[in-house]
Amino acid sequence: MCGRCVGTEYPERGTTCLEGGSFLLNFVGCAQCGRRDFVLVNNRAEGLHGGEEIVTYDHLCKNCHHLIARHEYTFSVVDDYQEYTMLCLLCGRAEDSISILPDDPRQMTPLF
Repeated sequence: MCGRCVGTEYPERGTTCLEGGSFLLNFVGCAQCGRRDFVLVNNRAEGLHGGEEIVTYDHLCKNCHHLIARHEYTFSVVDDYQEYTMLCLLCGRAEDSISILPDDPRQMTPLF
């Protein structure tokens, strides 16, 4: 992975967890060939590990195939919540948790 290709290493992305694609705003250009072009997604793998869905892939320079970053996305169901995480040098780090119930108990306001 190449910290010279990105503006900020592992930027904080809040709850934005990407299962595919690239965060191009953080790509400053390829440190190997010097060009700033699209980023390829390569070596995509999906699988289940201990009840958790894991998606991994590599971000490569379109022109010279230099490895910019490795991307990891996970999804799982814990209790009554869908849990998402993302960790990538280019795309950043993020976590999200969404209730599978019609009304999220965490969003309920007390009556008194």
